[in-house]
Amino acid sequence: MNIILDDFLKQALREDIGRGDLYSHIDKGSYSFAKVIAKEGGILSGEIYVKRLCEISNISCKFCFSDSQSFSSGDDILKLEGNSVDILSIERVLLNILQHSSGIATMANKYIKALKNTKCNLLDTRKTRPLLREFEKYSTRQGGAMNHRLGLDDCLMLKDTHLAGIKCLSDFIKKARANIPWTTKIEVECESVDMAREAIDSNVDIIMCDNMRIDDIKEVVRIKNAIAPHILVEASGNITLDNILEYANSGVDAISSGSIIHKAQWIDLSLKMINER
Repeated sequence: MNIILDDFLKQALREDIGRGDLYSHIDKGSYSFAKVIAKEGGILSGEIYVKRLCEISNISCKFCFSDSQSFSSGDDILKLEGNSVDILSIERVLLNILQHSSGIATMANKYIKALKNTKCNLLDTRKTRPLLREFEKYSTRQGGAMNHRLGLDDCLMLKDTHLAGIKCLSDFIKKARANIPWTTKIEVECESVDMAREAIDSNVDIIMCDNMRIDDIKEVVRIKNAIAPHILVEASGNITLDNILEYANSGVDAISSGSIIHKAQWIDLSLKMINER
């Protein structure tokens, strides 16, 4: 049992049902069937959340598609069986999960398709809605993206706001190596070729080229390939579907984008009660 998953779902139900679905005071329900129908195409995400939601709500569910699979408008996404009141009580939570998660997966997949035939990885960011990071990062994975750090505790990333208070980067990196776990990577955000060169000389693990021109990113890649090929290079900042391929072809190892989450649109899905299977 995933305790974090269960806690998330129980909080979501508590938010919507509150002290109890008022409809259940009037109608005790009967054994019924329902299905979720796609009103537009997309990439499915949210399967493991909905399966557990149905399990704790005493509802049987069978998905017609699996996470990461594409579906079209008019497709049945999943079928439900159980007491009609129970189905109606979780309807909104179930749809919110699938629509939100599938929207992110669909957006991420658009970026993945744009990177086709390149060796560049697509990463998400920490630009997630409060308390929904695990859920939203799970959703990007279903679209084909890889997770960047989940929080401040799994990678030491020095951004411009950190660097403003660091007098000597190489000295700071040496101090960091002595104080963080041996397996932890260090990434430095760079806004120029000179900053990237300093980071390379300081023996960091990852260089983020933030809002840098394509030609400058190519120069950073050239320098690191010549003297420190083990260092990874990430590009970030104002990267869109229109220009992502150009950034990928600059030689970077990965591109990170917050847009795959915060600019994703919910997929239009609908739950319908039916008379039979």
